[in-house]
Amino acid sequence: MIVVDNSVLVSFWLPGEFASRAELVKARDEVWAAPIVWRSEFRSVLSAYLKRKLLTEAEANAAFLNVQKDLGANEYSVPTDRVLKLAQLSDCSVYDCEYVALAQDLKVPLVTADRQILKAFSQIAVSLEKFGKQQ
Repeated sequence: MIVVDNSVLVSFWLPGEFASRAELVKARDEVWAAPIVWRSEFRSVLSAYLKRKLLTEAEANAAFLNVQKDLGANEYSVPTDRVLKLAQLSDCSVYDCEYVALAQDLKVPLVTADRQILKAFSQIAVSLEKFGKQQ
């Protein structure tokens, strides 16, 4: 199991330049986990895709349901106090810190394409590209 943030979910489930990298991550570890905040972040990206006419409404809804099905029971709540502490110790958003807190709680890597997370939490965060290449 790994924790993946919205950058990885978007790369895997929506058309884009990092799809092949996300596919390598999925091939390496099929069990993905995320904090519940993924839902709002993913919906925000879906809205942007819809506005740019990169997806139809049916495709956007299907993508969301596919992520939800794939994560299954691996959606988690994280403690507010830990998220706020992580945000205070870094320049990362509280949204990003939810993923970090979950990875710490589960004692698994956080796979991300977010450079700010990678810099601030290098002890637990692994880049999308690097994780996909590891054997």
